[in-house]
Amino acid sequence: MAAENGPTSGEYIIHHLTHLQNHKASNVVDFSVFNFDSIFFSIATGVLVCWLLWLGARKATSGVPGRFQGAVEFLVEYVDSQAKGIVHNAHSRKLVAPLALVVFVWILLMNAMDLLPVDLLPAIWHWIYGATGRDPEHAYLRVVPTADLSMTMGLSVGVLVTCLIYNIKIKGMGGWAHELVTAPFGTSKNPVFALLLGVVNLGMQLIEFVAKTVSHGMRLFGNMYAGELIFLLIAMMGGAWTLSFTGVGLAIGHIIAGTIWAGFHLIIITLQAFVFMMLALVYLGQAHDSH
Repeated sequence: MAAENGPTSGEYIIHHLTHLQNHKASNVVDFSVFNFDSIFFSIATGVLVCWLLWLGARKATSGVPGRFQGAVEFLVEYVDSQAKGIVHNAHSRKLVAPLALVVFVWILLMNAMDLLPVDLLPAIWHWIYGATGRDPEHAYLRVVPTADLSMTMGLSVGVLVTCLIYNIKIKGMGGWAHELVTAPFGTSKNPVFALLLGVVNLGMQLIEFVAKTVSHGMRLFGNMYAGELIFLLIAMMGGAWTLSFTGVGLAIGHIIAGTIWAGFHLIIITLQAFVFMMLALVYLGQAHDSH
């Protein structure tokens, strides 16, 4: 990183907020760039989610459930009850409810990566990177996938695609196409007015799809990015520790602030996972409703 006495505050934050990529983006939107750290940690947490849920199903018994089984059963029943209240098609719920459950637990675990000490995994990667003979100053690593906009937007686009599929499946291609040009303002018997209303209705529908998708991903990203940044600022307090009175005060403040923020952030990461899941259910429920 920099300087003889270590990186400055700005360099420290920039280093921690830089992704491990195949190459740097040549412009603002560059689809040839891959954030390998986000991909790795999202896949790792996804595999862990599938294993935990499989383990819960495998150990299910008809007797008195243990703590783990009880927690899984509570989670399954709660998500299923939410799905029943929003998606009224029983056949669709066979896929929608398990999908919502996986989304909730997966996002919760990805968010929970923020609770790890900010320098723990980057320091390990820094050592591994340097041991291979490469410059360790370029050993970038971000461990919170949901603090990556490309990841959260990918999740929201996945929800959008699922909604489009259910729109066509439930209403048929013709029925959905008719809805696109007749809702929300209806149509007219006059051909000219019908054409104008159709254009306006289609435009409003497209804006709605785009707005829902963008806000869905941005909400999760914004909250997790802010949380990650606050943890970095708190970590810098501990990094400024010295034997001076001020240094000791900063070290104590680092421990107190870190503990308080971690407890508060635990609520945030759970709430954000729940909100993302509920919005996904609402959007899927809307795909089943006719205007």
